[in-house]
Amino acid sequence: MDFGSWLPSGEFLNTMFTNPVLLIAVLLTLAGVFVNGWTDAPNSIATCVASRCMRPRAALLMSAFFDFLGVFVMSVISGAVADTMAKMLDFGSDKHVSMVALCAGLVAVVVWAVVAWAFGLPSSQSHSLIAGISGAAIAAVGSFSAINFGEWKKVIYGLGVSIIVGALLGFIYTRGIGLIFRRADRRKLDRPFKLSQIGSGAFMSFMHGAQDGQKFIAIMFIAACLTSGKSTSEVEVPYWMMLAVAIVMALGSAFCSERIIKSVGMDMVKMERYEAFSADFAGATCVLIATLTGLPISTTHAKTAAIMGTGASKRLTNVNWGLSKRLIYSWFIVFPFCGAIGYALTWLALKIF
Repeated sequence: MDFGSWLPSGEFLNTMFTNPVLLIAVLLTLAGVFVNGWTDAPNSIATCVASRCMRPRAALLMSAFFDFLGVFVMSVISGAVADTMAKMLDFGSDKHVSMVALCAGLVAVVVWAVVAWAFGLPSSQSHSLIAGISGAAIAAVGSFSAINFGEWKKVIYGLGVSIIVGALLGFIYTRGIGLIFRRADRRKLDRPFKLSQIGSGAFMSFMHGAQDGQKFIAIMFIAACLTSGKSTSEVEVPYWMMLAVAIVMALGSAFCSERIIKSVGMDMVKMERYEAFSADFAGATCVLIATLTGLPISTTHAKTAAIMGTGASKRLTNVNWGLSKRLIYSWFIVFPFCGAIGYALTWLALKIF
């Protein structure tokens, strides 16, 4: 995707404030961004807190800062993920129906986030977003022709990459570092690994912003294109959209709950600092690979898979498989759950409006 102006154009602002549906779509997108930062930030810095490298509040503020940088910097370097999202669905030619459907799909994201938060689960906002708007697009068009399967299949590839590559890298990094420093004095390595852990946590937060921020930039961009009647290939993505998403995601990260930190960083696997560093670096590396290749993946999946791989590097029983199974179930439930909500809300909204 190419980026254009820094400030919202007069045409966009005028349309937004005279078209209630577009205004609602923008507000729902920003609400989704906030919820994404709120629920996903703990995944990025859970290991920093669990290994006692940082206090929860300081870690969350660090996460907020690097989330902001991730959205801002990586979107300029490579907009591959946003491009995939923009080409994934066809909401049809009717502007009103398309916008109503997009809004309904975004509501599904917020519903899933609240449900996951209530159970203390690290939810996948990425997959809830994709599933919600996919269900909405199918309802709007009336068939599966709304789905561009050539692009949508990248979601499946991304699911495999996030789980398999994340776990594998976590296993390899932990084993490798353990072998390299097997004869070293652990007391002398404590401070270097503490600093490394903070750095890897910042890297994970940066990549969370880079991957997830682009998804929501794409949704806001799609809303603007649907309203104007232009295709996504005819319009440049304005920089102000990127800036708005970056700021709101950072705010969500700064104000998020500490409940998920405990689920991911403390309950799943008991880790030493070098293991926590390995998990963060493995998760961030996995997300970086996916972002540069245009695969829309879940940063939650990548990080938790890396933690599982790290725990399994010592022995399989080192992983809390009871909790891990709950997380894996939630990963797969999100698609039918959010897809059905997006479809049902679109059908209902079109009957009313």
